Amino acid sequence: MKKNIFYPILAFVILQVAGCKKSEFLQDGSFSGTNDITEAQLWANPDYARNFLNNVYSVVSDRYNLGDGALLAAGTDEAVNSNLNASISTINNGTWSPVRTFDDVYVDTYVGIRKANMFLERVDGSAIVPIDEVLPANVAENQTYASQIERLKGQAYFLRALFEFELLKRYGRFAIVTKTLTINDNLDLPRNTFDECVAQISADCEAAITRLPLSPSEWNTTNRGRATQTSAMALKSRLLLYAASPQYNPSNDGSKWQAALDAAKRLMDTGKHGIFTSYPNLWLWNVSGAAYNNEVIFATQTLNTNSIESTNAPISYDGATGRTNPTQEMVDAFEMKTTGRPITDASSGYVATNPYANRDPRLGFTVMFNTASVQPIVAANNFKGKPVETFVGGKDGLGLNVNATKTGYYMRKYLSESAVWTGTATNIRRPWILFRYAEILLNYAEAVNEVQGVAGQTEILRVLNLIRNRTGVAMPALQTTNPAGNGYVIPSKDEFRKRIHAERRVELCFEEHRFYDVRRWKEGEATFNKPVTGMRIVQLTPTTFSYTPFTVENRVFAARNYLYPISQSELNKAPSLGQNPGYQ
Repeated sequence: MKKNIFYPILAFVILQVAGCKKSEFLQDGSFSGTNDITEAQLWANPDYARNFLNNVYSVVSDRYNLGDGALLAAGTDEAVNSNLNASISTINNGTWSPVRTFDDVYVDTYVGIRKANMFLERVDGSAIVPIDEVLPANVAENQTYASQIERLKGQAYFLRALFEFELLKRYGRFAIVTKTLTINDNLDLPRNTFDECVAQISADCEAAITRLPLSPSEWNTTNRGRATQTSAMALKSRLLLYAASPQYNPSNDGSKWQAALDAAKRLMDTGKHGIFTSYPNLWLWNVSGAAYNNEVIFATQTLNTNSIESTNAPISYDGATGRTNPTQEMVDAFEMKTTGRPITDASSGYVATNPYANRDPRLGFTVMFNTASVQPIVAANNFKGKPVETFVGGKDGLGLNVNATKTGYYMRKYLSESAVWTGTATNIRRPWILFRYAEILLNYAEAVNEVQGVAGQTEILRVLNLIRNRTGVAMPALQTTNPAGNGYVIPSKDEFRKRIHAERRVELCFEEHRFYDVRRWKEGEATFNKPVTGMRIVQLTPTTFSYTPFTVENRVFAARNYLYPISQSELNKAPSLGQNPGYQ
């Protein structure tokens, strides 16, 4: 029998435990001194034992650069990477395969699972010294050894569930491992069924919920950002939504949709989260009041960096490389501000000769378009006080150099105008947000519609309008009573589904939802198996322009692409894993 599926993981543990050093544990999972310690000494040291859990958190990484400056959005109809030879192109051009993988987190994720398992096995009896970490401070029962151990275990259960879900959403199934494996174990493990994987992740979420503080506001300032009950509830909400969706629920079992509804409602009923007032500043935690705002449920560690700007800002801005270029399909998804109707609706008020005027404010918050073309010109449409010129011949325009936009657009979401990447650098404090409250509301609306249809319309409209009414967005409320009025939605289950999907597409763009949403809806062949387009803008006068859509690149989506391929190198080590359909 094979013994090497987890060799990289075992090697990690050998280096970490048998050769542990005495400092800098948090940075890379190892110690950097000269005195080796034993595994027993590690768990007997209160600092090392506690830091072991912090090292489990270190496996949760941000997603701002998946290679060549790519966001996963460039593997969908949301965006194109300006480097057309970037490795993410394998997803779009039909060459994605076991020997040409992308975003292959298989080994790293199992490293995280192994760390969590080891912590859960060893933390009881370890030399953890209770500290004051939750609010209110100095409450005796919160500082006992037993209460500390349970909170630490709760975090480990959540992290294990998160790593398991990362495997599930990519590969469809995974080998469940809930103990620390050794070379004496059978390591050629087959993958469990999808339902078994869902049950395992759900159980870990529940184990976390019973042990953790309710929400981020219950942790003290030093520990803010650790896992909470609402973190685990959010993960379970997303998990059960995926499990209820057509990709995994072809018979449309209503009980699965009901479970997804209940999971989202459970978090909503805590009352601990809401919609943050500033959409652009959700991620920019150098802005006063933005850090750990109440919309954020769980996020990665906060980076201090300007690389996100230097990688994605338009090319005329201090040599930025403009990597993430939104598509025309993404731009067209934003409704009209004045009517709350899609631009395809004849009564929306859309004007093709002034296409960016009077649009959903989230368009300007997430996409940089040719600001000189917007009449009247609004300073807020500029970037760093300068207009973005994506017209042909403009300073950021099509074809200007190898890094110039391929679509006529640049991404604005996540970028700070305060960042400086030339001369004296100014970094921005910024996490990657894994779960936020707007997603939970959208999960809930989708599940209510699938369970109740038109009977649930009042609740569906209520939660969608909570998102649309965000300060600074203030889109017209969706309604079903006045066909001639703003925000009208035909009162049918199918029409509600379209509007929920559309709201999700706009609100969560570039956050890695579209990649999986289209797949779980089983719409990949219709949505991703066709060209993506851009806008060629030609300046006619200083204030007038012509607009011509054009094909940026042709794309391929086959049935096999609903799931990731398992790397051939992993299959060579463990044949029992089995390859996903179509990649053989």
